[in-house]
Amino acid sequence: QVQLVESGGGLVQAGGSLRLSCAASGRTISRYPMGWLRQAPGKERELVTAISWRGDGTYYADSVKGRFTISRDNDKNTVYLEMKSLQPEDTAVYYCAASTRSYSSNYRRISDFGSWGQGTQVTVSS
Repeated sequence: QVQLVESGGGLVQAGGSLRLSCAASGRTISRYPMGWLRQAPGKERELVTAISWRGDGTYYADSVKGRFTISRDNDKNTVYLEMKSLQPEDTAVYYCAASTRSYSSNYRRISDFGSWGQGTQVTVSS
């Protein structure tokens, strides 16, 4: 079972940037799609972005396209989320997620992920 620990969240003004990191342990993530989800108060959890196990394919929710970038460093067993031009509506708890299916080509739905971290809070002030 993989353990995922997010870091890098915090308070930022609108228009600012943050970089989240997700350190995995317990098993390698190199053969698994990875993603970032978020949940804002009173809202359902949504899939923000995901990356294929090879790193050659990505998914972005329409709301973050052009502003967020997901990447992975399999040697470090770590996934990153670069967030730019942050807006108050980006305020949420951000969760790192891992697929439980190795070599899976599915990473565009929340149901494609079965392991989650504890989350890191991102707050964007206006």
